Amino acid sequence: MEDRLSAAARLINTTSGHIFLTGKAGTGKTTFLKQLPEITHKSMIVVAPTGIAALNAGGVTIHSQFLIPPLSFIPDRNASDGVLEQGGYINQQTLARKHPLNSERKQILRSIDLLVIDEVSMLRADLLDAIDYRMKAVRGNFRKSFGGVQVLFIGDLYQLPPVVRTEQWETLRRYYPTPWFYEAHALQHDPILYLELEKIYRQHDTVFIDLLNNLRNNTTTERDLVMLNDHCEPPEVIREMREVITLTTHNYKAEEINKAELQALNSPSCYFEADIEYEFPEGMFPVQQRLELKRGAQIMFVRNDAEDKMYFNGKLATVTDIDGDEIHVTMATTHVPYQLKKVKWENKSYKVNKETREVEEEVIGSFQQYPVRLAWAITVHKSQGLTFDKAIIDVGQAFADGQVYVALSRLRSLDGLILRSPIPASVISTDKNIVAFVEQNNHPEQLPELMKTRQQEFLQGLLAGTFDFSALVQELRHMNKQHADEGVLDSTMKPVLQQLAEALEQESDNTLRYRHQLAELVSAGDQSGLLNRLEKGSAYYRKIIINSLKQLLIHTEHIRQGKRVKTHLNQLGELDQFFSKKWEELDKAVWLTASILRGEEVFDASPLSKKRHQERLALQEEVRAELQKTGLTIKPEKKPKKSKKKKDGDNRSTYEITLDYIKEGLSLTEIAKKREMTVGTIEGHLAKAVGSGQVDIYSFMSHDAVDEILASYRTLPTGATTKDLFASLQGKYSYGALHAAVAYEKSQVAK
Repeated sequence: MEDRLSAAARLINTTSGHIFLTGKAGTGKTTFLKQLPEITHKSMIVVAPTGIAALNAGGVTIHSQFLIPPLSFIPDRNASDGVLEQGGYINQQTLARKHPLNSERKQILRSIDLLVIDEVSMLRADLLDAIDYRMKAVRGNFRKSFGGVQVLFIGDLYQLPPVVRTEQWETLRRYYPTPWFYEAHALQHDPILYLELEKIYRQHDTVFIDLLNNLRNNTTTERDLVMLNDHCEPPEVIREMREVITLTTHNYKAEEINKAELQALNSPSCYFEADIEYEFPEGMFPVQQRLELKRGAQIMFVRNDAEDKMYFNGKLATVTDIDGDEIHVTMATTHVPYQLKKVKWENKSYKVNKETREVEEEVIGSFQQYPVRLAWAITVHKSQGLTFDKAIIDVGQAFADGQVYVALSRLRSLDGLILRSPIPASVISTDKNIVAFVEQNNHPEQLPELMKTRQQEFLQGLLAGTFDFSALVQELRHMNKQHADEGVLDSTMKPVLQQLAEALEQESDNTLRYRHQLAELVSAGDQSGLLNRLEKGSAYYRKIIINSLKQLLIHTEHIRQGKRVKTHLNQLGELDQFFSKKWEELDKAVWLTASILRGEEVFDASPLSKKRHQERLALQEEVRAELQKTGLTIKPEKKPKKSKKKKDGDNRSTYEITLDYIKEGLSLTEIAKKREMTVGTIEGHLAKAVGSGQVDIYSFMSHDAVDEILASYRTLPTGATTKDLFASLQGKYSYGALHAAVAYEKSQVAK
């Protein structure tokens, strides 16, 4: 059978079914994701469950892309509002009514052919059902899961499980057997194709690989335990070790080790602030905003060196000298000297290009800092994706399924293993539901036949969908009725949308017969006849769509001359997108069909896209010329104001700008709207202002709230995180409020 990565590429490009790309640690999942945009013809976006995961995947968070609040989703349309609100739950009704998508997000979700969800082991079933509903509603297709969009799931279920609080699960268990993503209702009638990568690039020691497989599959033997525990070292030996990192189970343990080691160094602390531009939420910070280092500190790089290849994600080093902003280190094991450089992380979002009507990435914020963190110790959770030659493993108190496996699989070989304490058999576990799921779905021997069947289904669906204009007609009719009723359209332009709908409807009988002809040619395997018929039909309907789009652009320009027509223009933009998408489908139909029949793996649609872009620009110029002949003055499109960006000569930091607004008396919501940032980002600025004494915490928080937060904070162990505080208060207060209260506490202690 062909290489699994090649099979994954072919499945994405030549089928429409959902795919689960999985594999053990180090099998190349991340590499494949980064290469995917270059090898697929499909318009795609990448999302992930957390900010850090999204940053690493080069995508956005699920919650931000789909505007899903951080609540549990109940797949029950009839659940009462009272139950939903009191219990912190949402359903389809409340999601649509209270958290509607804006026009831009709708356009993005209508434009894509492929949705990629990375780190899917963290994705809960209820959140996936919320995504499914969003996609169906936006695309107007409730017959198919995710509105007919293909979904690529990437991750390893044998790693750490999704997080669900006990009280949440008491409700969610009525709807789902387990919290894992594959239990989502969306996948029960549209199952995923399981594709497991097998070639391991991280480990080459067969004995170690076999041991890891046993840990992964719940088949650990007594011999395996003896082999592991032979690597235990006494505390006095571990204390003398250098250039080695500890992987531990709890945040507070890692923080205590790092704090103690840092304090033990006989050198002054130096602090380095990150440079944050525009929108970059705290939950996405890849390293500390304020980095504390000392001479002698052990650090770890948190990303790969793209320029000089001097380090990689997980590489250890020791700080040898600090001179102002110059930080000098020596690399672990090689002791090669190196001067640290700040690097930039970018927070991205997706937008639809107004000219091409295609989905593009847009940088909306950045975070610039030295790409390192203190690294005497890190948690097992934060070690996912990293590789170490040597590590101290402290998992005697492992509390989650897969935790021991994740920790040990970070190592290249058994020789690099150092255990702080013996690993008891009781902490080694893999969720039995995962083992059963894999056994049920992992059938690589069936893949060639499945691919053949699904490719034929894809071709049938591709051609049927390309030459189906019913959704476009429906959208035209809906918009025409809506705006005619509202009196937005003047008497000369009222017929335009109606005429466009009628022109497409007149072709309905022809398109139906044509689709049947294409289906028969596909079934008969008549490749030559299929391509010949397809070329002629595509050219014919392409002219109809482009002519219709021309009329729509003329109509849009007329509407733009009016006042208070922003909403209507947004909707016309969505209609423009419908026509542009159909244009794209017609362009790709012949090329894509021919490529599939030839058995190609890589599908580069960029030449088609460039050609279509040039044709659209020419069409827009043609529209402008015709309108100018009629005496119509073409108004230039207004570019959206970016209030979050600094004005010329404004040297204030983004924090200082927010602080000035706070002093003016604006609310957090008003500031967030004015600066085009999230409320969470503004809350982070507010917490900083409280810590510096520039803002009185009681000006925006009650004494009771501050007292309750700090009472809980004081009961937490040293090194506890804001996440731990959030959990201890059961989500009663926002992260911003927690940060402000803790900042206030620290400022009072400092006095």
